[in-house]
Amino acid sequence: MKMQRIDRQPEFAARRLQLRPLKASDAAFVARHGNDERIAQMTTAVPFPLSAEAAEDFVSRAQAGDRLEDVWAIDGSVSGMDALLGVISLKHMDRDQSEINYWVAPAFWNRGYAREAIGALVRANPHASSSLVACVFQDNPASARVLTANGFMHLGDAEAFSLSRGCHVPTWTYLKSLG
Repeated sequence: MKMQRIDRQPEFAARRLQLRPLKASDAAFVARHGNDERIAQMTTAVPFPLSAEAAEDFVSRAQAGDRLEDVWAIDGSVSGMDALLGVISLKHMDRDQSEINYWVAPAFWNRGYAREAIGALVRANPHASSSLVACVFQDNPASARVLTANGFMHLGDAEAFSLSRGCHVPTWTYLKSLG
């Protein structure tokens, strides 16, 4: 993996939401939404239960000047909704690729917010990546549909360790070429 320092993190507007860097006040939202077992079990890195301290640590790491991943709040306040509907991130990888990860709080599922956030990030391409990769657990077909709706192509099957499940889980891997 290529180690690269990320200094400034841009913001992006979408139709109903804004992608903005996390701020300290987001930790309470991250803890509340991220402590939902339905969220934790569909991610590789969110523990369950998620403590307030772990959420604060996540936000601090996302704000660090030497971070290796950009993390944005999916902020719905521009449309009169919550200031944090979910989280989306990009992590630098080899060969000018970035990995996209995201979650949306269950209260906001099936409303197109994940699709809209991913679309905004793809259009902006803040890492100037030649392609984006994403993996979703095979028992989460809704996330697979969100990716394909944004032009991601299914590459194949794999598996990834889920911290909250404590085991390896079958995944689908997706790719979006940007060049």
